Amino acid sequence: MDSQPLPPFRLTERAAHRIAEIVAAQTGSAALRVEVLAGGCNGFQYRFDLDHTAQDEDIVIERDHARVFIDPASMDLLAGSELDYTDALMGSHFAVRNPNAASSCGCGTSFSLA
Repeated sequence: MDSQPLPPFRLTERAAHRIAEIVAAQTGSAALRVEVLAGGCNGFQYRFDLDHTAQDEDIVIERDHARVFIDPASMDLLAGSELDYTDALMGSHFAVRNPNAASSCGCGTSFSLA
């Protein structure tokens, strides 16, 4: 039995559910855009935005009626990562579990590479 390779970026069930909820509250179809930008307290930072249009070069990740757009440069830094959603007493947020990050800040939105 052949197994399919894992996508280079995965969504947890919780993240997919929350993205679908957010998009359902919007007019029209949308997706969560995940980007990695230079900056933050560790050199790189994650950015999350709603986007209604995928760019030609975007990688589109789908799960349970949720879509994520990632540009190729960001995907290079997100390879093997997983997007999760945490809803806790201290706050609710999306979090990236990135095996490429050597360190990250306390807020979870900034990281550095080895």
